[in-house]
Amino acid sequence: MTRKHGKHDAIFDDVLSGLDEPSAPAAPKPVSDHDAGSARFLKRSTTISERLSGEIEEKTLRWVDPARCRMWERHNREYSLLTEDSCRDLIDGIRAQGKQEFPAIVRPSAEPGFDYEVICGARRHFAVSWLRANNYPQFRYLIEVRDLTDEEAFRLADIENRDREDISDYERAIDYADAVARYYGGRQKAMAERLEVSQPWLSRYLQLAKLPDVVIAAFSNVREIRERNARELKPLLGAAESSAAIMAEAAAIGREQQAAREGRGSFVDAASVMRRLTRAARPAEPAVPVEKAVFGAGLRVQTKAGKVTMSFDDTLPREALEEAFAAYLDSRSEG
Repeated sequence: MTRKHGKHDAIFDDVLSGLDEPSAPAAPKPVSDHDAGSARFLKRSTTISERLSGEIEEKTLRWVDPARCRMWERHNREYSLLTEDSCRDLIDGIRAQGKQEFPAIVRPSAEPGFDYEVICGARRHFAVSWLRANNYPQFRYLIEVRDLTDEEAFRLADIENRDREDISDYERAIDYADAVARYYGGRQKAMAERLEVSQPWLSRYLQLAKLPDVVIAAFSNVREIRERNARELKPLLGAAESSAAIMAEAAAIGREQQAAREGRGSFVDAASVMRRLTRAARPAEPAVPVEKAVFGAGLRVQTKAGKVTMSFDDTLPREALEEAFAAYLDSRSEG
């Protein structure tokens, strides 16, 4: 057979390299050498066609020491927030399988001390690193190396993590706010088109990223902050009077959260934070005057907003009660 020459020699060399290898043990039904060779050639020829047509994409995976990989500085997951508990499912899965099943996406790193920077795969990196540090040094980090621009890396990370519940709305919002300025010249429409999302959807996350720092600090953890929180607070922060009240209450809550971190008191949960912030923005209702009086031997009368409430001890004798009512009626007729 004449080998084809040209720019695809490497592909042919790889695919055809096994043609001269010994045949597998004969099947129960005899097959001629000619038929077996033709079948192998047909299969390999099909593979060649698929490669050349782009239907098959070759990828090289590598097993590396996770310590040689660093997080991309604009990775959309806050690596410092990852813990053994938050990654427990992944840690147990890798340990049970004996290896990491799905590769992380990385690109070469120019920073001294590191070979790669991680675009997608922070949790996998944490899990493998944790296992290696906890009596499982045999585990290595499975990676796929790609040549990516920053904008391509951003979109790839967003696609992989957009539906992940363990990335908070606020983490995603900060990532989007940085990206719209860095890659799209501040044009939300261009960014929405590249991400294939609606402009209103993107706008809500960009609004979340604009929440004042004092409001962010009122939450015990940034992962508790939701996109709907920004929608609820936006109109209140837009008015000077209510905005000042929210800022003051947020500062007070922030001090409580910091005290809790230092072991003094309990954290304020996200729902309570929002209740307190929105309540602070509402103007206080004017006090309603209350009139109180006691008649006779124990008839207590309270008047508030035009309504009268009477109370008395149920052991009060009838005669005494009648005298008390009479005294009350006399006071009304005098008025």
